[in-house]
Amino acid sequence: MASVQKRDYYEVLGVERNSSEQELKSAYRKAALKWHPDRNPGNHEAEERFKEAAEAYSVLSDSQKRAAYDRFGHAGVSGPAGAPGFDPSVFADFGDIFGDFDFFGFGDLFGGGGGRRRRTRAQRGEDVGYNLDITFEDAVRGMSAEIQVPRMETCSRCEGKRAEPGGLVTCPTCRGAGQVQYQQSFLSIRRTCSHCGGSGNIVREPCIQCRGEGYLRVERRLKVNVPAGVDNGTRLRLSNEGQPGVNGGPPGDLYVLLRVEEHPFFERRESDLHCTIPINVAQATLGAELEVPTLEDKEKLKIPEGTQHGAEFRMRSRGVPHVNGRGRGDLYFHIEVKVPAKLTREQRRLFQELAGMLPSENEPKEKGILDKVKDYFM
Repeated sequence: MASVQKRDYYEVLGVERNSSEQELKSAYRKAALKWHPDRNPGNHEAEERFKEAAEAYSVLSDSQKRAAYDRFGHAGVSGPAGAPGFDPSVFADFGDIFGDFDFFGFGDLFGGGGGRRRRTRAQRGEDVGYNLDITFEDAVRGMSAEIQVPRMETCSRCEGKRAEPGGLVTCPTCRGAGQVQYQQSFLSIRRTCSHCGGSGNIVREPCIQCRGEGYLRVERRLKVNVPAGVDNGTRLRLSNEGQPGVNGGPPGDLYVLLRVEEHPFFERRESDLHCTIPINVAQATLGAELEVPTLEDKEKLKIPEGTQHGAEFRMRSRGVPHVNGRGRGDLYFHIEVKVPAKLTREQRRLFQELAGMLPSENEPKEKGILDKVKDYFM
């Protein structure tokens, strides 16, 4: 009986003869995923293609075997009896090739117990969020608050084991290994045990306190220290106050999101505060001394004669403290000259007399030299 002619290994993987190790590995991944028996149940041709790709990679991934194959072809890598130099046991070393794939649980294949390690390793708990509403003044000055946060905690009765004392038994299917092993074609494959879910144990008598969950929902009271100068949207982290970890892993964190109420007349821009102060025409013309609000108390603000609408005055270091730093922002007062919409008869008479004495300046204002230059070049 004539022997079947073997295909060129480079042709099997679809790569050039000078391909790098990474290119070989990538090509083998692609071929193995395409022809794997789990994806092609009952397809004998796919099984043969899978074997063929594995054999090609087992040779080309070995520098000595590849050199012999490049020089002598299949004869250079044949066994002592003329059989191909491919041993299915090499799959025990291929687990890392499929580490990034979850299509068929490739991490559980080819030995090494990789799948079980992933399922039973310690995992950090989930983070928890909490919204805290505070006033504008509390955000500026800082404060402390007591909050009540719902979360899961390990059951104190069963310590997270989910069972009453003596109620946890070894899984009879996997015998505590968390995995089962079976033969598929020429491969020895390990998969997570479906009976125990990979834990290796079966709960025969659930814990009466947590009802077999291993965790209890509790309301935890915590103190939150809000530093001075925080702003709307600031997040504060409370380490290890989130959900509990899995398999002994550390708990997650609690993130407190601050929602700051708006102030009735202060507008915040980073660490500076802005406030609009209305004055009448007489105050703008003659000047005045006003009593204006600050974060602490009221202070005097001098308005000079001839102050125009939109004028700005600054009080240094009267703004918001810098968070976790030194100093404060400034407080800005923006002047809004209010023109009366209605006048009494006496007020109208006085304004008419004043209008006759003031110069009339109704001509369009000429542009400054900078504006003229901009217009010329734009």
